[in-house]
Amino acid sequence: MSEYARGLEGVIANESSLSNVIGNIGELSYVGYHIDDLVENCCYEEIIFLLHHNRLPKRDELATFSAKLRNDRDLPAAVINFLKTAPKDASPMDVLRTAVSMLGLYDKRATIGEPNIEANSAIALSLCAKSATIVAAYHRFRNGLELPPIRTDLTEAQHFLYLINGEVPSDTAARILDVALILHADHGMNASTFSARVTVATLSDMYSAITSAIGTLKGPLHGGANEGVIHMLQDIGDLDKVDAFVEGKLERKEKIMGIGHRVYKVLDPRAPHLRKLAIQLTEELGEPKWIKMSERIAEIMRARKGLEANVDFYSATVYYSLGIPTDLFTPIFAISRTSGWTAHVLEQLRDNRLYRPLTLYTGPKTLSPVPPMESR
Repeated sequence: MSEYARGLEGVIANESSLSNVIGNIGELSYVGYHIDDLVENCCYEEIIFLLHHNRLPKRDELATFSAKLRNDRDLPAAVINFLKTAPKDASPMDVLRTAVSMLGLYDKRATIGEPNIEANSAIALSLCAKSATIVAAYHRFRNGLELPPIRTDLTEAQHFLYLINGEVPSDTAARILDVALILHADHGMNASTFSARVTVATLSDMYSAITSAIGTLKGPLHGGANEGVIHMLQDIGDLDKVDAFVEGKLERKEKIMGIGHRVYKVLDPRAPHLRKLAIQLTEELGEPKWIKMSERIAEIMRARKGLEANVDFYSATVYYSLGIPTDLFTPIFAISRTSGWTAHVLEQLRDNRLYRPLTLYTGPKTLSPVPPMESR
């Protein structure tokens, strides 16, 4: 074998009906619905249903489905205990990963071997409901605050912001987070989705698969990029320092966080939605500095390198403007993507095949005898 696809780029490993990412024209769809249309006409709960059932819900189905989600937000006492005693300076992604793994200890449905699709579907829904509670609970506990009472009268977006801040958010804030959750729900065979499918393809359990996915998303080359964007903007400080900062990065051939994408060769179709939200939020708050800095960076990179902003570039400003702590940006990505991960796990189990790619061996071609210890 003289040639291979490094990083599996361009290799088709499986079939999926969940999301379609067309990089050369910048198009994203979920189960045959364009992302623009979904953002304009749906809520996040409808997207979870769509990914789990391959169709949009009817009104009564959505009500029943949403009620199931809302009634599955509570965590086992042992998991709450862990969240209270976890190190206050731990990475929230590490805490989320560990807590999701712990959930599997208290769920007798989480078995290995031939899958029970009905049980796994219920676990999938439970994980979508509980992931937000885990993130919010740890955030509250590390700041010496109690978790507000779990409520069943709020949407997923409303409930997360309520748990974080202790008060019901404005309709505007809730809708903005709802859109962000829709945009991050699924995205083809990305690294974390692939790791979830690889894990469950061994006929391991759903919790193990989602734990794998969270660990993969944590990396700065995947989900961690949005935290990098806001840190970059904070390091720059002011609009008049942007040009010099970007020029310095380009001269040193360093990466600009939030610019460019592995798949999209044109503008990330999710970016305009978050850009619009970022502009709206910063105008309302009277703090347009961050979005102006972002726009200038995007303008320079488009002109100099032909690269466009990706979804992380604007989601950072949106979350920051909502008052969400920087180290919760990636966990919010994970909360949303749990809907896609679990949908992929269910899809994998319906027509399972163990992943076992080959590797290109680059070690010694000739075998050597093992020398005695004294002569090595």
